[in-house]
Amino acid sequence: MGQGLHGSATTTETVRRANRSQESVRAAAKRYGVGSTIVQKWRSRRTSTDGRMGPKEVHSSVLSLEQEAVIVAFRRHTLLPLDDGLCALQPTIAQLTRSSLHRCVQRRQPGQTSN
Repeated sequence: MGQGLHGSATTTETVRRANRSQESVRAAAKRYGVGSTIVQKWRSRRTSTDGRMGPKEVHSSVLSLEQEAVIVAFRRHTLLPLDDGLCALQPTIAQLTRSSLHRCVQRRQPGQTSN
């Protein structure tokens, strides 16, 4: 299975792993078409895997932790569909939107790990 790259990516994890050879920094930079400082960064890192992008802890910028807890408890208790739950919760949580409710439910579903 291939690794998906964004438009500016010039290397893959495989290339970074192969770069740990005894080859000089200049030669490796020339071979992979990157600058020598990039090769030095690769070699100074402990792993060759890509770093996680985004926040370390996913949280809502709209809802507080207490509000999210209310939403999760309500959802588990009533088992209502998203739109019905939104209509029931909006009088209590004024800034609640359908998208923020959906993101909260997705984030807090039991048995799923956050990426």
